[in-house]
Amino acid sequence: MSAERPLTFGLVGTGHWARFAHARALASVPELKFAAVWGRNTEAAAGLAAEFGITAHVDYDAFLAEVDAVAFSVPPDVQSERALLAARAGKHLLLEKPVALTETAADALVQAVDEAEVASVVFFTARFQPDARAWLAEVVADGGWHGGSARWLGSAYAESSPFDTPWRRARGGLWDLGPHVLSLLWPVLGPVEAVTADAGAGDLTHLVLHHQGGATSTATVTLGAPEAADGFDLQVWGTRGRSAVPQLADDPVPALQAALTDLAASARSGSRNHPCDVRFGRDVTRVLAQAQRQLDAARQAGIPA
Repeated sequence: MSAERPLTFGLVGTGHWARFAHARALASVPELKFAAVWGRNTEAAAGLAAEFGITAHVDYDAFLAEVDAVAFSVPPDVQSERALLAARAGKHLLLEKPVALTETAADALVQAVDEAEVASVVFFTARFQPDARAWLAEVVADGGWHGGSARWLGSAYAESSPFDTPWRRARGGLWDLGPHVLSLLWPVLGPVEAVTADAGAGDLTHLVLHHQGGATSTATVTLGAPEAADGFDLQVWGTRGRSAVPQLADDPVPALQAALTDLAASARSGSRNHPCDVRFGRDVTRVLAQAQRQLDAARQAGIPA
């Protein structure tokens, strides 16, 4: 691939997040060329293509043939299937979290990426937000952290929310918000070796995370909080006191631009070791799946939430 030629990107997905975040970011990174879109809703794909001056494809193979890399903005189970095909076709991957809904699907995606020797980046939003990135670099360099806590009370099920989608209704805050929390606690406190999960009302989930090296942390997540309670906070504590991550920005585009720029750099350099690559996405999926098994077992045993 010539260093002078822009990396050509295609977008898989046509929903709210695809339009509000991915398409805007893809169209605004100078060193990339936003060329194509594929979606299960062909009418929506045609509309997005007209808006951004790109090509809408009905045939997925034809879509892949036009691009060097693919950004995904579809439900996780659809992503894991389509990204597998893209990797096998030699395309670099910008993935959403979670990368899959099962460990088997996540493992298969990692294997395909490794065998094809393509670059991958998973868009854990805060990991690419400039001030959160700076905070993370500082606390990791400082060290001495013994534990942490996180609370993300989302209101995606509110009537006004564009995120009230079938997969979020089915999987809840554990799978939608849990990956973000894990992506921040993991590099500060160490890889998560075990998790204990408990359920509250609705999709409310409480996690106790055991990190490599002995640190522990807790997380509470839900998509069903009242809008008045909506909010996110995460902090770590240790010998230096407490430190809280900056609040997430309202506009995800700058963070997504950073993720796309990182992917393009990895694709050109041949690097396969991005800290938020598909392997890390797979590791996060394993923790979520372990927690889900505990929640399912409790429900089957008739343990009340």
